[in-house]
Amino acid sequence: MRNSKRILSTGAPGRGKIVFYAVLLFVIAGCNSLSGSMSTDVGVSVAPASTTPDPRGEAGTPIATATTPPMAVPTKTDRWFSLMLVTPYPWSTVVPPYRETLVDGNYAKFDPDEPQWWNCLRCEDFIPAGGIWRLNLEKGIYRIYYDVTEWRSLGSYSLDGNRITFFNDPHCRNVVGEYEWQLTEGALTFKVVQDECAIGLRAANLTKQAWLSCDPPNVEAAITDHWVKPEGCAE
Repeated sequence: MRNSKRILSTGAPGRGKIVFYAVLLFVIAGCNSLSGSMSTDVGVSVAPASTTPDPRGEAGTPIATATTPPMAVPTKTDRWFSLMLVTPYPWSTVVPPYRETLVDGNYAKFDPDEPQWWNCLRCEDFIPAGGIWRLNLEKGIYRIYYDVTEWRSLGSYSLDGNRITFFNDPHCRNVVGEYEWQLTEGALTFKVVQDECAIGLRAANLTKQAWLSCDPPNVEAAITDHWVKPEGCAE
């Protein structure tokens, strides 16, 4: 019995070390394989290094780069066209049917007086200040825009012969303004009959000078775009 124990403890002494090292190498290889598969399974990805020259090192040094796209700043033209998407609210009168009228179109005028360069929250609306003014008449909807301060308004209008009536303006919700209108060779003029909107400033603005049409005068001008556009219509 004693001899058998001695044989077990002393027999083949190198084989145990070989088995131990083989098991150790197997475990290490398995761990490396597992860590590699984990980095792939969890979705970890490494972006290719940039080869953009690093100003702090040699050309071709890999560096991390990040860019932010510039934000678009709305222009005055953008704000004018965004006004085209707005429709009036029936503050005092039902909105008229959306159908063509004899005065439909885009108009502009340049007031040679001193512009109002500041925004005044307490000032009356429709102040006839210098600069470019734009007027859009579209199937019963009117929109007006002052290019200098980007002041704007809109409302409804209706025609009855040579009479035009403005109403549903948020700056004078319950006021109805009545005018005589005339459109001659692309120039639209108004003559006030009665209008108390903004203590009479809407009437003063609309009647101060002619509104010039921004629409081409004929088919040839529309096709070739060779015609003199009034100031305020070029954009």
